[in-house]
Amino acid sequence: MNKIVLAGSTNPYVNLAVEEYLMDRFDGRSVMYLWQNADTIVIGRTQNAYRECRVKEFEEDGGFLARRSTGGGAVYHDLGNLNFSFICPREEYDLAKNLKVILGAVRSFGIGADFSGRNDILAEGKKFSGNAFRHTGRASLHHGTILFDADMTKLSRYLQPSARKMESKGIKSVQSRVINLRELNPEIDAEKLKRALIKSYIVVFGESEVLSANELIPHGELEPYVKKYSSWEWRLGENPQFNTEKSARYSFGEITYMLDVKACRIERASVYSDALNSDFIEALKAALEGARYEKNALEKAVSSLNFEEKSEIISKIDLLFE
Repeated sequence: MNKIVLAGSTNPYVNLAVEEYLMDRFDGRSVMYLWQNADTIVIGRTQNAYRECRVKEFEEDGGFLARRSTGGGAVYHDLGNLNFSFICPREEYDLAKNLKVILGAVRSFGIGADFSGRNDILAEGKKFSGNAFRHTGRASLHHGTILFDADMTKLSRYLQPSARKMESKGIKSVQSRVINLRELNPEIDAEKLKRALIKSYIVVFGESEVLSANELIPHGELEPYVKKYSSWEWRLGENPQFNTEKSARYSFGEITYMLDVKACRIERASVYSDALNSDFIEALKAALEGARYEKNALEKAVSSLNFEEKSEIISKIDLLFE
């Protein structure tokens, strides 16, 4: 029997810890995990927090800055947002099947919704859900947001995506491209949305056991995960000085290269991106470190990677020297 797990906390470090615990202890049964964070900005695994949001101002105002385990961009969470996580055997991963659960639940409120682009779900042409993905040897994770009554003023106040990214999407502000589902149906609230998702999940995945995270996870086993997600090292990490910084926009996302170049060789590199494939970004960083800072050498370093994104990096390698 599959499992539906309901969070018992609104602390982002606890909720992200539960998600990773479910991945690590995956027993072969598909899971849908539903959770909410209070006043939180969640950045992608390979993003630079200081470039994506107003960290100091947000934390001074009582917000939580968190980093998830998947790629993609920064998002704002409050109790007007409901998060979902689908965890399943890797060989059974089916994005269309997962989306059927979300779309079915939202459409049950009389709202037309469709999946768009690389990771967005739209209603009335505006985004109410962003999605991200991760795969391990045994399990696959697909998680995302559902905005139903989020504070849009905070969303636009604290998030600061790059002008290059906004220009590429042809929009003028964060707030202009998102929508709360309650704008389309005022009857929606968190509990009704949870019930709709549970019903839709059972229709799509079959009979499922509904459990709370508190009763599922033995006392004490979650603490190492919470410690990781709440740590300064995971959330922000080092912010060393680099002498070369370049940014470029690709079809799969934006990349900022921060390089410490000495004697025409890259001694250290940090690669920040909103790309969904965080494994590629981490491999790209490793490939650049130690390479000579010249076109042929960097092309050779990137070509050694076993990721399809490398061809676009190589085709635009000159951007690293502009």
